[in-house]
Amino acid sequence: MNPLAPTRIPFASLTPEAVRHWVAREGFPDYRAAQLLRWFYRSRASSFSEMTNLPRRLIDQLDTQFDFSTVTPRQRRSADQGETSKYLFELPDGELLESVAMHYARTPGRRERTTVCLSTQVGCAIRCTFCATGLQGLKRNLSTAETIDQVLAVARDSGRQARRVGQLVYMGMGEPLHNLEVTLASLRRFTDSNALGLGVRRVTVSTAGVVPGIDRLALDGGGSNLAISLHAPIDELRDRLVPLNRRWPIAELLAAARRYAQSTGRRVSYEYVMLRGVNDSELLADGLGRLLAGELAHVNLIPYNPIPGDPFASSSPSAIDRFRERVRSHAVECTVRDTRGRRIDAACGQLRAEAGPAARQASSRPVAGELAGLPQN
Repeated sequence: MNPLAPTRIPFASLTPEAVRHWVAREGFPDYRAAQLLRWFYRSRASSFSEMTNLPRRLIDQLDTQFDFSTVTPRQRRSADQGETSKYLFELPDGELLESVAMHYARTPGRRERTTVCLSTQVGCAIRCTFCATGLQGLKRNLSTAETIDQVLAVARDSGRQARRVGQLVYMGMGEPLHNLEVTLASLRRFTDSNALGLGVRRVTVSTAGVVPGIDRLALDGGGSNLAISLHAPIDELRDRLVPLNRRWPIAELLAAARRYAQSTGRRVSYEYVMLRGVNDSELLADGLGRLLAGELAHVNLIPYNPIPGDPFASSSPSAIDRFRERVRSHAVECTVRDTRGRRIDAACGQLRAEAGPAARQASSRPVAGELAGLPQN
């Protein structure tokens, strides 16, 4: 579709350059485009009519030709004394999308910040065995406009709470590198000084290990942060936890991560969900430490967030501490993620939007006992 065709299309589908082209075509001076972009991306207007310094004729043209947003807020649930919020959005075709905002108060050495965990797909095709999103399978990719609009909707709500979104993580529903063109297009918009204007180092793209996508991200991602959902240091175990590993095993994945670090100069983060009796032994911790020793890498341990009907349990705090120290003994930086949003199913791995009882009972999923019998070195 021509983004400048005289039909109602999502405004977020237009690049800043296309907005300037449209404004000029409609006979308005160039500065109106800058005003319009500022209102849309940064001033938290919730409709074109709220853009009070634009002329009425321009607002009428916008209302006639464009949809202000592709996402309709349906629910917001909060936890952690209001510091974590999960948003449910309805898309134009009736599908549902979830996003999460996490606010962090200022602490010594760290500034106040709000991070949005955004989605790129409805559902997910990866089917990691401990992740709620994968239970429903992949329904469809999000469009560029839908990906952008969810963040702007969260930013508008955060603004009402006097909070400014300052960091983005592509770590919600879906595999961002399975929707690569949209991920790259939305990333460019989020970091464009004429749009949302975030620094590229404040954006993280997370992947389960799509190797060609990592290489493309290194070329076209502008130097964003990369996070890899690893969860096991040996192929036999990771094959079961992250089925994508059968396509791109650990050696190929780490080679791609190494290329990314060398190309961008950015340290790669490795996400590791802690599953009791499955992947939390000290032998596996040593294996992980040996695997990443000497790499430009950081390990982020994630206490498992329970899913109703799931066979897994989170490792104990003491087991997580022992695991962390064993990884650190190999001179690999390793930290434990602050768990947020468990009470409202907004924590890592819990986003599901529409996963019915049948999906929760999916018989193809391995049980924890089966995984616990795999090699531990």
